[in-house]
Parts: sequence; C-alpha cells; structure tokens
Amino acid sequence: MNTKSNSTPKLYSFWRSSAAFRVRIALNLKGISYNIIPVHLTKNGGAQFDPDYSEKNPTHLVPLFEDGAASIHQSLAIIEYLEETHPIPPLLPSSPIDRAWVRSLAMDIASDIHPINNVRVLRYLLKNLGCSNESKDIWYQHWIQLGLNSLEKQLSTDSRVGRFAYGDQPGLVEICLVPQLFNALSSGMDLSPYPTLVKILRECLKLPTFIDASWEKQIDAEGSNPSIPPQE
Repeated sequence: MNTKSNSTPKLYSFWRSSAAFRVRIALNLKGISYNIIPVHLTKNGGAQFDPDYSEKNPTHLVPLFEDGAASIHQSLAIIEYLEETHPIPPLLPSSPIDRAWVRSLAMDIASDIHPINNVRVLRYLLKNLGCSNESKDIWYQHWIQLGLNSLEKQLSTDSRVGRFAYGDQPGLVEICLVPQLFNALSSGMDLSPYPTLVKILRECLKLPTFIDASWEKQIDAEGSNPSIPPQE
C-alpha cells in the first residue's frame, strides 16, 4: 500500500538530539523539504512522555518522521527510507562491499557509541545510580574515546577516504559522525588525537546542508554549536 502523500513531511526533533541531527542532515542532502516539530527532551520531565507524542512513538525518543500516513522512528531506518524513496543524490556507494563498509562505520557510531551516552542513559546515571557529574563525564568521554579511536584508525589508513569518508561526497558516515563529534566537543573532549575525523568535520561544516541541520540553526535551539578546533 502506498502511504506517501504530497504533503510536506514532518520531523519530530530536538535541537541537540544526535539521532534527529542525523535525519536533518540526510533530508538536507536529499533536498527534501520538511517541517520540524520540536520535542523538548529535558524540560518538565520531557515532552517525549506527553500522551500525544507517546501515542505516536511509544519508544519516547526522537526522531519520528511522518511522510503522509507513514510514520517511521529510528534514525537509520528513516535514512534508509529516504535513500530508497529519493535515491539521488545517493548516501551510499554503488559497490556492495563499499556500501557494507560505509554502513559498518555508521553503525560503529549509531549502534556502539551513541546509545550508551545519550540523554536518558546519562540521566539514569545521575538520578538513579547517584553518580556525580564528574563520574558521569568520565563515563561519557570513555565510550566516545573508544569509538573515535577506532574510527580514526579505520579512516586514516583506508584508500577510499577522500575529502569525506568515502570519496569526495558526504554520505551516511558523515551523517552519523558530525553529530557525534558535536557531542564530544560540547563535553570538552580534546579531538587532537583524531585529525582525520576533524578534517572531515571541517569539510562538512563548509556545506549549507550540514550548517542548516546544526544545533544553532534549529527553531528550538537554546545554544550555539560547539567550537571547532582551529586548523593546524
């Protein structure tokens, strides 16, 4: 059944959500117009728990993407949907092995790094386990550092890397990498051990598709983008 509509898609988003940030980048890269519906994840206990939103998305997370009657949660599922319904420009390489490589890097971030340092996990450490802010920050940076160490090693030695992770056009890796590096920078992490990742970040932030998806450009923004390390 075709559930698509000619109406403008809606993206339920929070300005600092890494997962929503990914989808905003993907929509911009695809040139798809969309309306942002803000969902504040921290104010008054979190709008993601409001009955209306809970009915739409029982996971109580963002993003949620509505395209006509179709409703999709989970950022990578939304991005795959966009890739299949709007194949130009592609977010994945044409070769099956290269597509698998790109997906593996994206999943290193979206599946291994991000889930254990997102808002609800950090909140649980503070409120339920009695961790101090200092202990929470140590936890946070530990997992990001492990992940970024692996990504830097992979991308600094692979011949497929160009201006971006795969050649000279941004795609799925950058969609996942840029939000994660924003998180790292906002926590005060030193990114000097990751010159390849920072180079890619700088290249991305030259593009309106990434700039317009960034924190400070959102209608619900409550702060600025983190400072990017100066180029050496």
